[in-house]
Amino acid sequence: MFPYFIMLIFCGIPLFFMELSFGQFASQGCLGVWRISPMFKGVGYGMMVVSTYIGIYYNVVICIAFYYFFSSMTNVLPWTYCNNPWNSPDCAGVLDATNLTNGSQPASLPGGNLSHLLNRTLQRTSPSEEYWRLYVLKLSDDIGNFGEVRLPLLGCLCVSWVVVFLCLIRGVKSSGKVVYFTATFPYVVLTILFVRGVTLEGAFTGIMYYLTPQWDKILEAKVWGDAASQIFYSLGCAWGGLITMASYNKFHNNCYRDSVIISITNCATSVYAGFVIFSILGFMANHLGVDVSRVADHGPGLAFVAYPEALTLLPISPLWSLLFFFMLILLGLGTQFCLLETLVTAIVDEVGNEWILQKKTYVTLGVAVAGFLLGIPLTSQAGIYWLLLMDNYAASFSLVVISCIMCVSIMYIYGHQNYFQDIKMMLGFPPPFFFQICWRFVSPAIIFFILIFTVIQYRPITYNHYQYPGWAVAIGFLMALSSVICIPLYALFQLCRTDGDTLLQRLKNATKPSRDWGPALLEHRTGRYAPIMLPSPEDGLEVQPLHPDKAQLPLVGSSIPLVGSNGSRLQDSRI
Repeated sequence: MFPYFIMLIFCGIPLFFMELSFGQFASQGCLGVWRISPMFKGVGYGMMVVSTYIGIYYNVVICIAFYYFFSSMTNVLPWTYCNNPWNSPDCAGVLDATNLTNGSQPASLPGGNLSHLLNRTLQRTSPSEEYWRLYVLKLSDDIGNFGEVRLPLLGCLCVSWVVVFLCLIRGVKSSGKVVYFTATFPYVVLTILFVRGVTLEGAFTGIMYYLTPQWDKILEAKVWGDAASQIFYSLGCAWGGLITMASYNKFHNNCYRDSVIISITNCATSVYAGFVIFSILGFMANHLGVDVSRVADHGPGLAFVAYPEALTLLPISPLWSLLFFFMLILLGLGTQFCLLETLVTAIVDEVGNEWILQKKTYVTLGVAVAGFLLGIPLTSQAGIYWLLLMDNYAASFSLVVISCIMCVSIMYIYGHQNYFQDIKMMLGFPPPFFFQICWRFVSPAIIFFILIFTVIQYRPITYNHYQYPGWAVAIGFLMALSSVICIPLYALFQLCRTDGDTLLQRLKNATKPSRDWGPALLEHRTGRYAPIMLPSPEDGLEVQPLHPDKAQLPLVGSSIPLVGSNGSRLQDSRI
């Protein structure tokens, strides 16, 4: 928690504010904003690659939550007991152990010795774990052994993408209304689960385990790297989503206030959710007579193994299970909306012609279909291995690299004074001194040192006791590099196509802002962005268009609407 709050204050909130102000000032998506320094447009492409990876596997997580949600519509949760066809002889359910004290003898527990069962709790295979591994996933023994596609998961994946597409069918106009529900209802569910959790016996033990610091771990670079990844992941930094959503804001919207409120609320929600989770885990540990650390899990194991097992101990367990997985679905959909909108907006921005602006729905459909098809391998018997590989490599350290380069390019290539003036023109005041220092020095330095120590203390990925083979780890690194490599590749491409007699001259031309950089609407182009007044023909001078490559603009006074590259951003403007 200590590294988490340090990363929030010195990296999370400053970078969140930077991305919001960046997108809002230019009213462009993650590609269009790089008119500020065209050579660094590869950062935008890197964001698109990261969003693509996350969008593919994140919807698979949502589809599994859908599967569990549908499976909870029953009188007895299917992962409660060990008497199912898929259970192994090693299965030892918590409620099966309770039944022993009532004189019943489950067939899956030879010997009927309760103390023997509790003594081997660490080695036991719970019914929820077997349901997850042997029934839901039908997990194969190797990442290369895909086996069959799990048709129930494939169906739920289709449902997930259909829901996402329908909510985004009209872009931010439709998703904005849906998010009122998907962003607020999880708080209702969290509060219900929290009240239920803290009233259970042993809840205090779980909460104390959650809050007690383990100071020996604070010197581990992995802990700091995980804290940074969690901040970047939960706030959405370096995904491109913040820039995209901020581009739909009004030009003078107070995004500084928004960034502080949203960042703190977001992280407070994470802490609050920790109380909900660990109160239930404490109850489960008390029920089993073991330490909380033996019950807790990480990754998908927490959401789909440990917590569902704890829910079986509650009265009316299907109700709590329905609420929990409904909450997971809503939280996941909120993220997925942002990811998909980022990709669609970037494509529409880049093409930028009138046809694609009018057919944005078809672009959304195309991205959704592509995401569904690419997610099919993750519903196979080896799918969870690939999902974790993508989660650990495709969207981890590449996020902090992209953020670091974004900071450096804006603060040192474009110039911190220029950017501070832009924010003052937009908000009416420059960014606070704390943010100026963080943007220029603190945030890039923290990110850089975390990257160094993460490389030094690197450990290969594992899933439970499965060690990933070398070729799979190599694929993971290639996925991680695929987003970062966009930055130098596009920089070289831009250098080659930029005018200049020498390399230094080309470098200067490639990094200076393009002529159309600045506020999107003419009414906001004041100060150094004010358009140059052209001489009239009566003066005897030849009139040249301000942008020769955009000479086909409508005449002054015409009623043709100026449509922004993000579709509806500038519809109400007139030239």
